[in-house]
Amino acid sequence: MSATAEPTTRPQQRPLPRPPFEPDIARALHDNAADLVTSMTPEQLLEVRNRPPKDPDPTDASLARDGRFEVRTVHVPGPIGAPDVELVVCTPVWGTSGRSVLHPALYYVHGGGLVAGNARRDLPPLLDLAHELGLAVVAVEHRLAPESPYPAPVEDCYAGLVWLASAASGLGVDPASIVVAGTSAGGGLAAAVALMARDRSGPVLLGQLLMCPMIDDRNDRTSTWQMAGVGVWDRTANATGWAAMLGDAAGGPDVPAYAAPSRAEDLSGLPPTYVDVGSADTFRDEDVAYAAAIWAAGGVAELHVWPGGCHGFEHLAPTASLSRDAVDARRRWLRRLLGR
Repeated sequence: MSATAEPTTRPQQRPLPRPPFEPDIARALHDNAADLVTSMTPEQLLEVRNRPPKDPDPTDASLARDGRFEVRTVHVPGPIGAPDVELVVCTPVWGTSGRSVLHPALYYVHGGGLVAGNARRDLPPLLDLAHELGLAVVAVEHRLAPESPYPAPVEDCYAGLVWLASAASGLGVDPASIVVAGTSAGGGLAAAVALMARDRSGPVLLGQLLMCPMIDDRNDRTSTWQMAGVGVWDRTANATGWAAMLGDAAGGPDVPAYAAPSRAEDLSGLPPTYVDVGSADTFRDEDVAYAAAIWAAGGVAELHVWPGGCHGFEHLAPTASLSRDAVDARRRWLRRLLGR
């Protein structure tokens, strides 16, 4: 069984019509244009990576969310012959009443197009959600391309998951209640980790939460052409990220599913999956196809396509009603998954 529908090749001479941005999202795109990455060539990669962030990375004190979490950084064994992997471990400190409590956990992989980002930057809103649900959050600091191309980033992520499952009880984490999660490139790496865990008889995952995941190196679906030159992370930036990860193999016939999960021929045996994406996102069609392929394999998937959402819209415009709806849908899915 093929994991995805065949990509549709589009002529480059005429832009395709595209879905409109939701008004609040359109305003946020306009107001934050100077800080956004729309197109990025390989020559611009270092400049984009070294651009000062709009906000500084959160400290341990800010991640503690007013004392709700204990925050620590640990270094755990990496892949064979590779450096240790750094994990940021955030465990709840409320509601234990002096008892030993094992919390479900989100094992989180950050975004950044495979070439940028870090384990801390995405965590504050995720920790607010985790506090509501009594979750621990463990974020992995994986190596980045092009300095560390495939398979380094995904093997780092898998090594961190294996360690978390083995050390869970000592961290206050329930090893039977780990949900792998990721945003954008991190969503793709999270999906790859779930495939690895299945194929290697590794940790049994409770679910996978894939937020606008970057999963198809072929970069040639209708949505990639529709969003060329607009929004956040268009097909030029996407080609740059995939080339950094895969080199000349990107888009070719021999890319493995652990690099680009859309290449998987068998999506059976995966944990319950949540996929969401905006209708005005480069990744829309590959994400829709991935959820459909899980259904075709007899699996469980929940799919949301948010009308007018750009890539990462809930981070760009967190107070927009569309963003609140997206976060609330994830909350409801996690509650059902956890039986809460």
